[in-house]
Amino acid sequence: MEDIVAQVMRQWRGVHPGLDTAPMAVIGRLNRCSLLIQQAADAPLREHGLTRSEFDILGALRRLDRELTPSQIARETFASGAAVTKRLRFLEERGLVARRPDDRDGRVSHLSLTGQGRTLIDRMLPEQVDYDASLLAGLAVERQRELAELLGELLLLLEGRPGVRSL
Repeated sequence: MEDIVAQVMRQWRGVHPGLDTAPMAVIGRLNRCSLLIQQAADAPLREHGLTRSEFDILGALRRLDRELTPSQIARETFASGAAVTKRLRFLEERGLVARRPDDRDGRVSHLSLTGQGRTLIDRMLPEQVDYDASLLAGLAVERQRELAELLGELLLLLEGRPGVRSL
């Protein structure tokens, strides 16, 4: 049985027999897995009325356990400043994040979790990790470790590559 990427590669070989489609085996599968994982892994977040991006903001504030500016949150969550601003507005409206103006520069604000936000992320994180583990349950633990190591190598390679834009 062949996965969708193998089918696509076979089809391309039929159209361009001399073309080496081997990179598609990695990049195509990573892209496809990423989409499928994102769809599946976000299900528990939706139960709490959050998106992955909003969860990531709450997570950054919790794991760093200090106030962050919107720019710092953008760097921590690999998001644009505009996207962070929009998400922060929603999280503030829900009472999960509090904003404090900077003492010296009124244009800068410092964000922190509220008690409600801390309680929510502390409850959600174990649920999310368990759910993520269930998505990988079909792979033996040793294979999961091998895959994590290979993906870590690829990530370091791509992050250090000139011309590859950091997210």
